[in-house]
This record gives sequence, structure tokens and C-alpha cells, in this order.
Amino acid sequence: MKKLLSVLSITLLTMSAFAQLSTVPEKEIPEDYGYIVKIGQPMPEIEMELTDGTKITTADLKGKVTMLQFTASWCSVCRKEMPHIEKDIWLKHKDNDDFVLIGVDMDEPLDKVKDFKETMKTTYPLALDPGADIFYTFAAKGAGVTRNVIVDKTGKIVYMTRLFKEDEFNEMVEVIDLLLKG
Repeated sequence: MKKLLSVLSITLLTMSAFAQLSTVPEKEIPEDYGYIVKIGQPMPEIEMELTDGTKITTADLKGKVTMLQFTASWCSVCRKEMPHIEKDIWLKHKDNDDFVLIGVDMDEPLDKVKDFKETMKTTYPLALDPGADIFYTFAAKGAGVTRNVIVDKTGKIVYMTRLFKEDEFNEMVEVIDLLLKG
């Protein structure tokens, strides 16, 4: 009987630990972040063109953990965050077919976006966002550009950040790692 209880206890502890590891942390998004999308809702239908001419739609991202990084060359906080995205997320997961990272550059022409990518020494793809149409599908008019949206394999928004806050960024890295394990 003691052996059975011991096995049951270990099993329950293991299941409990696994359940905690396999759940994305619930995050309340402050209103001042300026998002018009919500955690748990499907990613809006968008279409974007990468700097190499590749076109990507929301449908192309289904079944993949997706990170959209909203950025612009004139944004100092974006410039501060991008090396961390490159090192802590992109280089770690770029060869994983279940992961997509796209920097969405807010309303800048192709040549400027290409120069920005080169200057920042990032290797993850950047997309053009003429008129900031994609940006304003996620954020309110007048909202600041530095933000990230994480979408799970089912196409639901699961995590969003604003500005570059180390704790929030580290939690986002953990969320991505967790989603890619599942």
C-alpha cells in the first residue's frame, strides 16, 4: 500500500509539474499598451511582403509559433531590443520549422528597411508595412511602435509586449520556448 501511495504521489507531482510547464502564463495587458487585439483571440487576417519580395498571409502562419516584432528604423527602443531578439530568440529557433519570426517595419520604404536590417546586423526577416496598415490592425492609432505579438500554433494570440522591459522580454522568451516544446 505504501508503495502504491508513493508511486501515486510521484505521478501526481510529475503531472502537476508538467501542467505548470506546459501552460503559457496568463498576462493581463495594460490598457496603456494601446493594443486593439486581445490575448486569446485569433490573429487578425493580414498580408505582408518581406524585403526579399516573399508574400506571407495569416494562413501561411497556421500551425507555427509566430512572433511579430513591430519596429521602425527611427525607434530607439526598437534598436535596443532587436539585438536581444536576434540572440535570444531568432538564433535559437531559426532552424525550427514550427517557428516564424518577422519584424514588421512601420511605414518605411524598402531601401530604408534593408539599410535598417543591415545596420542592426539582424538576420531575421523584415516585412514592409506601408501606411502602417498591419500595425494598426493590432494597435490603436497613435500607439507606439515597439511591441511584440506571440501567436500559438492554433493561430491564437497568447502573449504581447510593449517597449523593451527585461522581465517582460524574458517571460516572452520562456513563452516561445514553451510553445515550441508542445
